[in-house]
Amino acid sequence: MKEITVIELKKLIDEKKDFQLIDVREEYEFDEANINGELIPMGVVMDNVDKISKDKQVIIHCRSGKRSATVINALEAQHGFTNLYNLKGGILAYIDEVGL
Repeated sequence: MKEITVIELKKLIDEKKDFQLIDVREEYEFDEANINGELIPMGVVMDNVDKISKDKQVIIHCRSGKRSATVINALEAQHGFTNLYNLKGGILAYIDEVGL
């Protein structure tokens, strides 16, 4: 599985690169803290595959990186995605290393 660090993500944001950021946490978690990703909770990702780009880099994140890894494995296995990156350490690492 491909991964991206929070520092690399921050650089993509700062450079206004064309990528998609998807948050697979629950809505209450998103409301507490988010980094402007598109909220598609883990439980409904497979019903929303059409919302996930196949043409550009897609970074998927959760709280710590475990749920997003599970989602990426499923999307790659069931839908053939090859452009997905897991945010290493999730939003906790982002808050820790970059801040909100």
